[in-house]
Amino acid sequence: MIKKVLFAVLMLFSTFFKVSADEGMWLPLLVDRLNYTDMKEMGLQLTADEIYSINHSSLKDAIVSMNDGMCTAYMVSKEGLMMTNHHCGLEYITENAIKYNSDYIQNGFWAYDKKQELYNPNLTATFLVRVEDVTSKILAKVNNKMTAEEWNAAVDEISAKLEAEAVKGTHYKAEVKSFFKGNEFYLFVYEVYRDVRLVGAPPMAIGNFGADSDNWLWPRHTGDFSFFRVYMGPDGKPAPYDKRKNIPYVPKYHIPVSTQGVNEGDFTMVLGYPGTTDRFMTSTGIQIALDEINPSIVKIRDSKLRLMKEAMDSDPSIKLMYRSKYNRSSNYWKYYIGQTEVLKRLKAYDKKKAMEDDFTKWVNASADRKSKYGEAFNIINGAYQDLTKYRRAYVYYREAIFRGPEIISFANKFDSLYFYLKTDEIPEDLRLAKVADLSTKLKYYSSNYYFNSYNMEVDKKLFVSLLRILFDDLDSEFYPSFFDDVQKKYKSNFSLYANFLFEKSIFGSKESIYEFLRDPSAKVMEKDPAFIAMQSCYSKYDEINEKYNKVSDVLESGERIYMAGLLEMNNGKRKFYPDANSTMRLTYGKVTNYTPTDGIEKPYYTTIDQLISREDPNNPDFIVPEKLKDLYAKKDFGRYKDANGTIPVCFLTDCDVTGGNSGAPILNGKGELVGIVFDINWEATASSLSYVPEQTRTISTDIRYVLFIVEKYAEATNIIDELDIR
Repeated sequence: MIKKVLFAVLMLFSTFFKVSADEGMWLPLLVDRLNYTDMKEMGLQLTADEIYSINHSSLKDAIVSMNDGMCTAYMVSKEGLMMTNHHCGLEYITENAIKYNSDYIQNGFWAYDKKQELYNPNLTATFLVRVEDVTSKILAKVNNKMTAEEWNAAVDEISAKLEAEAVKGTHYKAEVKSFFKGNEFYLFVYEVYRDVRLVGAPPMAIGNFGADSDNWLWPRHTGDFSFFRVYMGPDGKPAPYDKRKNIPYVPKYHIPVSTQGVNEGDFTMVLGYPGTTDRFMTSTGIQIALDEINPSIVKIRDSKLRLMKEAMDSDPSIKLMYRSKYNRSSNYWKYYIGQTEVLKRLKAYDKKKAMEDDFTKWVNASADRKSKYGEAFNIINGAYQDLTKYRRAYVYYREAIFRGPEIISFANKFDSLYFYLKTDEIPEDLRLAKVADLSTKLKYYSSNYYFNSYNMEVDKKLFVSLLRILFDDLDSEFYPSFFDDVQKKYKSNFSLYANFLFEKSIFGSKESIYEFLRDPSAKVMEKDPAFIAMQSCYSKYDEINEKYNKVSDVLESGERIYMAGLLEMNNGKRKFYPDANSTMRLTYGKVTNYTPTDGIEKPYYTTIDQLISREDPNNPDFIVPEKLKDLYAKKDFGRYKDANGTIPVCFLTDCDVTGGNSGAPILNGKGELVGIVFDINWEATASSLSYVPEQTRTISTDIRYVLFIVEKYAEATNIIDELDIR
């Protein structure tokens, strides 16, 4: 049965684009049919079954989705030791630094035995159990005569049933995901572990060397790694945190480590959880991204980053609290700048338009094809036109409100408590029990997390700046209702309004929240200006989002028709890979040099010699710790030096990755760990929408530099002893 399903899928996999051997984010279960021969010729020494299998342990069992795909991680020992990027772990490192009043950011953190490891309540580790093709089951319930709303409702209904059936009687979770714009569907079954503890992380000067100055650029000299450990209950299943009872997770597979290094032309592959790509977006979509979406995101984040940096530079305590927040916002601020620049330079719009013209000619050459696909572009372009009214408001609310002043998102966490305080539809004893439970959880969150990394004055400035941008740039029909008060009572002066809101709101300080939670009251919340503003924002956003989604459904129906036509047009000509959608993918390529737009070729690797030479005591992005300089001066590199007697730090491959792949392993042909993915280059910022084959590069930290830092710098030999080093 499985072979028949795979064969049917294979018949659909072709390509509208010219796909090089190293382009594509492939579903691991299809590697045997689609990629194995190419990979073997390039240097793969594993069997396809050793990469993906549901019958025995395989590489896929070592790959972890951190917090539902925010980053990738992987198992490196039989005792649940997990490795990911420093920037992926930074939020949890920061939480523990604040909780224990220790500078784990500046100095690093190392647990020299398991008792010293630190629990992270907000971190999960998710493992893929299996994947099943459910395309036929879903497409049997839909047809093109349905409206977009009817089609989506039918898909959601059958998907929910399939998910429930897949996990019935188990502790697993399941999710049906759409591929090829709704032309294929796969069911993913996962196992989620919630007891994950911090084991080790280098100081920021190593883990984020180069910081914003180097982001998306090459060369790099960043030791972007951290270690965590996954724990399980005594029965081997996921369990809530229990320091006394839980034991280290025993993975089905863990990745061995190679100290042999890499050379130019070597085969490499990456397994991870890439976030999203939209490489089948039409020319109209590209133009809108260039003209509206990207500039809006950049503008709002410009203001946010400027205000955070001013505060961070003026106060070390604020710098500690806001570093992780700043990095998260800065990362994609720079990304969208790069993406816009590269898409324009590559004339991505013109290339998409030329492909669409070829498609139209193919469609018009057959009456049957005109009947099936002839309306695709009319539907797509009409939907984009209808979206114009809502698009900017949608982006502004997401960037300026939900990723903006924290007092609004914090107040939103109390919305469930407000419901139970006010409702009369639940028996009194159950209602009061729920209120007590939520109050306890909110007090714990407020005390141990939120206020530990919150500064009211910084947030007030963000509130004023970002809300002012929204006020100035959107039509009044998209204003949240509390803007009426800002205009009438405060003459549109957001500074005066912010002074009132932050002074009067219970959400501005830990003390006022504690006092409120001793005896929570719906009336207090209803009068609170921050809670009123939050409800106002979410209410207006829901209104915008409802209209936006209805038009988006129509857009998706047009894209589904277009995609089906592309599949038919190119059937049998080339292999076809689906867009990334936060499901596990495999990509492969080779170690290679890089020639950026300036035409000057750069080598595929960097060394510790270069790192030391880049030290700049006056620039916080290029600080080198004293101990690292001492080790370098003594040439105390241990067994990790290369043939030239130095330590490699980072290297390049042409593997095809995107956001979400951060923290994924770079593997050699034997399936051994040679590096860890942490970035892509400037030109690759465009590849989520339009792939740039000759210049797309994946940037990784060399595992030898990681091992050197762990053994020589941190002296964490317990970690070294736990690894399977070959």
